[in-house]
Amino acid sequence: MDAEHVFHFDCGPHVPCFTQCCQDVTIVLTPYDVLRLKNALEIPSGEFLDAYTVIIPRENRLIPMVVLKMNEETKQCPFVTQNGCTVYADRPWPCRMYPLDMNDDGTFSLITDSSRCKGLTENRSHRISGWLIEQGVPIYDEMNHLFSQVTAPLQAQELDIDNPKIYKMTFMALYNLDTFRRFVFESSFLDRFDLAPPLIEKLKRSDLELLQFAFDWVKFGLFGQKTLQVKESALPKAD
Repeated sequence: MDAEHVFHFDCGPHVPCFTQCCQDVTIVLTPYDVLRLKNALEIPSGEFLDAYTVIIPRENRLIPMVVLKMNEETKQCPFVTQNGCTVYADRPWPCRMYPLDMNDDGTFSLITDSSRCKGLTENRSHRISGWLIEQGVPIYDEMNHLFSQVTAPLQAQELDIDNPKIYKMTFMALYNLDTFRRFVFESSFLDRFDLAPPLIEKLKRSDLELLQFAFDWVKFGLFGQKTLQVKESALPKAD
């Protein structure tokens, strides 16, 4: 299906299978998903990661898989009640896309069928392009694209990284934004990198700006991309 395709779907308490799609599923979280969820819950990112995620190391991969932790007994999402999602405005990308999935070629397909999802038998129609906007998908796609600028080169080349500090720092910058902010402002970071004062103020106040900056910092550190400028005073002095 392309973006102009029309499909039928509705969801809510009136649908017999309401919230069943939120049970026994694997939801992989991106850095932006974590940003939105921890702010919705009004808790620090580190606390969110400890309480609500499972971090799965991947062989020969620098960045682990961060998965939303389901209830051990019911296998249900921890944010779902019989009345629906308690973090709906900040739900992760897969939840926004449901019942659609995006294919590698940019087209779309249904991730389920009407035998499992009765919402597909409802009369409400949607054009895919409009549905994506209605569900707030574009900002997620934008941030996931920036994330892919880190993950794609890592998949394309095997970096010889055996320093555990690099793993720790990369994960912190991408997923643990509150700790990364302290690193930026409470270490010698600002003595080493030349950041414009307006940007510094944005990094103090905006998690979105901080995450975008984190992507640049990781690309600078891992791939040597010129995304940041080192202060002359921090450069090695010539003999």
